[in-house]
Amino acid sequence: MEELNIRKADAFDSDFVFAVKKAAFRKYVEQVEGWDDTHQRELHNKRFDSHNFRIIQFQGNDVGFFSTSCTSDSLKIHQLFIHPEYQVRGIGSACMTSILADAHVAGKAVNLQVLKINIRGIAFYQRLGFSIIDEDSTHVQMKKLPALTDQVLQ
Repeated sequence: MEELNIRKADAFDSDFVFAVKKAAFRKYVEQVEGWDDTHQRELHNKRFDSHNFRIIQFQGNDVGFFSTSCTSDSLKIHQLFIHPEYQVRGIGSACMTSILADAHVAGKAVNLQVLKINIRGIAFYQRLGFSIIDEDSTHVQMKKLPALTDQVLQ
């Protein structure tokens, strides 16, 4: 997707990231535990300081974000949100394709979790090849293993 750019978030992006999360995710959180703006802002501030956030730009506009972290054998996607005004344009798929390609090159599995009530999100990740590997009362945990390469173990 030519009009797509991903850049590292800086401190000035914190309010934008929170606003996108609120616009895209609030309806799901309200159904599970109720949305408390103060609590959600505290969670956001803690995560923004500790995770690797990237801003998604489409046609020169900031439209979403994602955050990840890595271990020696996996990449975890903590959050991926596209502002509702820009959803269903292939932006999320393009971002995930890029993330999955980088993980594949590194030989890493990709892990994430989704609220159970976010059926649309679960279906999105399943279309990208993720499988549900576990669940708890509120979330499903999903994983995509790195694709097999042409190398054969001998």
